[in-house]
Amino acid sequence: MAFTHDVIEELNLLLKFPAESLMQGLKIHHDASQAIVEAASRLYTKGLITQVDGGYLTDLGVDVVEHTRRINSAMCIKFN
Repeated sequence: MAFTHDVIEELNLLLKFPAESLMQGLKIHHDASQAIVEAASRLYTKGLITQVDGGYLTDLGVDVVEHTRRINSAMCIKFN
């Protein structure tokens, strides 16, 4: 099973949440692209973020972001 374009958009949005503190969130502004707005809405529906327009990560969201960052890090390794 491959990642869909929607899932990739969601993963990219999750990577934008601050890594430094769980007390920091994101606000999706009215001028954001439609793809970002829709990704945020799907993440909210899935229970990964607290607000349809961003907010904070839920406990599940924190877990998913940790895995997403590990996958992203592994996939960005450059071999000579």
